[in-house]
Amino acid sequence: MMDRAALRLILLSVFLISASSQPVKKKQDVDIYSFYINSTVTSRYATTVITSRVANTLNESQEIQFEVKIPKTAFISKFRMTIEGKTYDGVVKEKQEAQQQYSEAVSRGQSAGLIKSVGRTLEDFKTSVTVAAFSKVTFELTYEELLKRRLGKYELLINAQPMQPVADFKMDVHIQEKPGISFLEVKGDLSTGDLANAIKTTRADKDAWVTFYPTRDQQTKCKSCGENGLNGDLLITYDVERLNPKGEVMVSNGYFVHYFAPSDVPRIPKNVVFIIDRSGSMHGRKIDQTRLALLKILSDLDEDDHFGLITFDHSVDTWKRELLKATKQNLENAKSFVKEIRDGGATDINAAVLAGVDMIIRHPREGTASILILLTDGDPTSGETNIERIMANVKKAIGLKFPLYCLGFGHDVNFDFLTKMSLENGGVARRIYEDSDADLQLQGFYDEVAVPLLADIQLKYTGGTNLTKTSFNLYFNGSEIVVSGQITDNSVESFSTEVIAVSKGSNVTYQDTVMIKDPSDVPPENEDFMQRLWAYLTVKQLLERQVLLKGQEKEDEGKEALKLSLKYQFVTPLTSMVVTKPQEDEVEVSDKPNEGKEDPRPPVMGFRPSSRNPTLSLRIQNHFSQHQPSRPYPPTKRPRTVRPALPVRPVLLGQTVPSAAHPGLSDETPTITQRSQKPVLSTMSVPIVRSNRFLLSAAGQSKPLCFDVPLPHKLKLLQDSASEFSMNGKSKNRQNGFSQIVFHYKTNHRLTINTRSISYHDGQNDVEFLWGQEPTQHSTEGVSLILRSNEMDVTMGNIRVVVLLHKKNGDVFLWPGVRQQPKDVSLMGILGKAEASYEEIQGSQTPTLKIMDQEVKASWEDVTDYTLPSTPVIRCLLVPFQAVMQGDISDFTLTQL
Repeated sequence: MMDRAALRLILLSVFLISASSQPVKKKQDVDIYSFYINSTVTSRYATTVITSRVANTLNESQEIQFEVKIPKTAFISKFRMTIEGKTYDGVVKEKQEAQQQYSEAVSRGQSAGLIKSVGRTLEDFKTSVTVAAFSKVTFELTYEELLKRRLGKYELLINAQPMQPVADFKMDVHIQEKPGISFLEVKGDLSTGDLANAIKTTRADKDAWVTFYPTRDQQTKCKSCGENGLNGDLLITYDVERLNPKGEVMVSNGYFVHYFAPSDVPRIPKNVVFIIDRSGSMHGRKIDQTRLALLKILSDLDEDDHFGLITFDHSVDTWKRELLKATKQNLENAKSFVKEIRDGGATDINAAVLAGVDMIIRHPREGTASILILLTDGDPTSGETNIERIMANVKKAIGLKFPLYCLGFGHDVNFDFLTKMSLENGGVARRIYEDSDADLQLQGFYDEVAVPLLADIQLKYTGGTNLTKTSFNLYFNGSEIVVSGQITDNSVESFSTEVIAVSKGSNVTYQDTVMIKDPSDVPPENEDFMQRLWAYLTVKQLLERQVLLKGQEKEDEGKEALKLSLKYQFVTPLTSMVVTKPQEDEVEVSDKPNEGKEDPRPPVMGFRPSSRNPTLSLRIQNHFSQHQPSRPYPPTKRPRTVRPALPVRPVLLGQTVPSAAHPGLSDETPTITQRSQKPVLSTMSVPIVRSNRFLLSAAGQSKPLCFDVPLPHKLKLLQDSASEFSMNGKSKNRQNGFSQIVFHYKTNHRLTINTRSISYHDGQNDVEFLWGQEPTQHSTEGVSLILRSNEMDVTMGNIRVVVLLHKKNGDVFLWPGVRQQPKDVSLMGILGKAEASYEEIQGSQTPTLKIMDQEVKASWEDVTDYTLPSTPVIRCLLVPFQAVMQGDISDFTLTQL
């Protein structure tokens, strides 16, 4: 008999099955005489039932455990125990209701289940029940999952470790796929040695069966087995035939599912930026494995791909300021940069991601797909550290133009933050586990997104309702898009699907009409699988969207997810399973933990079941793959050289330059503001700026140069006499940046930009723009003007410049950034020099450089790059103006703009 039963339920990521029953006392006192794992996969939807029958062979009561390992992404849908002819079923209830029952049980001093933090691949679900002398108990657990296609295959991983040889051990897998099975492979530890003879595979056109019936003797003779019996994996991988590029549609009992995975389309060249955390917590094996993975990933880039590399700690460092084509030489240079990545410093995620966004936005390419990949192991600790503001900044900058994928390295990372930031920007988050194969995990993720085939995918269904997600940013080779829904009219004979997408810059459409089959075409035992598949996918997506919502919308999505969870008896983050003995009001509750979250409720200590009061107790804990313990963070950050983000040309930077009288300090003065025409003295002092600072990238060097231009001046910024183009600027007095920038093109085009408005004259007509107005575009012969919120994008001939309007500390100012210039043409002006060349002279106490055969003293300076909307702070080597510009400041000044 039993006074109470309890259960805690869990979730896992690839489709993994594992089950075991083990005794608390000596194993010879408990006989696991039957152990079955039965998994049926129908159109990728897997339902697994694990049944363990155990006998207590002692002449006294004892506690017996049941342990199963459950996929992270699975929903448990049934749990049952049968003891002495009585059956105890678990019932899924809304979490608050279950919590109330749980609290009442705890108040009576009864035991509580435990849930540990989520592990890498397997989680242990354990229950224990006290069984009378010479009695038997049967445990049965059912869970469901939709298999996800990765790298061209589905995986069913079955782990078995019953902790003793079992006389009647059976594992049966039946796969049914309507289009036919293209390949099937069985491998893993349980397929080695004598156990290989216990595996039988049978294939038909649309079905495959895998059976694993090892004898007691065979159960001790695999590579990882021993006297305790089976201990290992059986991995079944397969894929389906894909003869119809329009996809596979199945209809059953008023529900449908559409699997879309075309492979007959050309790959889309990609723009990929890798944003790599190099902070102090990445010290040791993490940074070593990251370097290894990046070197391999770079080797796998296609030549028509473009890529960028950004590393960051408390500062941001770009290998090159622009995206570069993946040529052999560029890849070799990038690998040299990767090999020199060193750890140290804090973590400025905000500036790093925004720099990556800017890099992609600055270099748009038609017919390509852009991807951002962030790898970090910690919380933001430098720059902007408010998570909500970081997410808002990133979301605004990306604007759903391309996805952001976040890889969280280790268990200390704020995975909730990375998950939400990824979902908000059309990507996903993936945890990278600290283990000997971390570099392979990184490479594996990249492989999944390495070959984009379609972009902006929209799926439409005539006669369909209550649809799951129908819009997708990108479709990658080897993956699969899945949409499910209900059919509005079951009396119709056909059902229409349409897929609209972009392939290499051009639109493609896939249309299909499917005849609605008689439900009898589906085996009777699987008649409701389609409805359950729809419910599973709907709940998953509702829970995912709920992460991003607030207020009433969040509440409504939660209510719908809860309604479906209760209807289909899924244990989800919104529900709990309650197991009770009908005659007694004694309860235990099982919850599904979230990745990276604390235990949902604390354990109740001090309870121990006895034979006088036989009670079911249970534990759920994680199963971690064996790995070396992670290295603790260094107690202090080691000093390091902070490398800056590199520009591709001279760029104007905002920086408070110390006064000559007091190095290291800034002169300050109060400012006068106007209100009701009365001068008011502000209480906030603002530094006086005595120079504007320009940045100049260096050929073959990771460290850029910078130089100062004193204020105020009217400057020749960029001139090309061949195309009759010039850009001049008037710097502000004692403040950053420019108050006015003027463009001239040919003899009749003049564009004047100030901090209030923009005016353009083409020789005949005048056009006026105001900062802050709606986005506007104006084009005429050889000239294109695009006004966005705080930037004017100017193209004249083959030169493109973006002028940004910045508002900081009460100042409003302009900054120009050159985005495109003619190749192999020497331009004049402050921004005309594409790059410099220098060598570092070793052995000097202060940085000493060799520029144009002259030794030049330099110093390290942190500056703000205002040519980018995100204004990252970077570091440069400050040198005299004359050393890099080969002239005096008077050679670059004007009397008229």
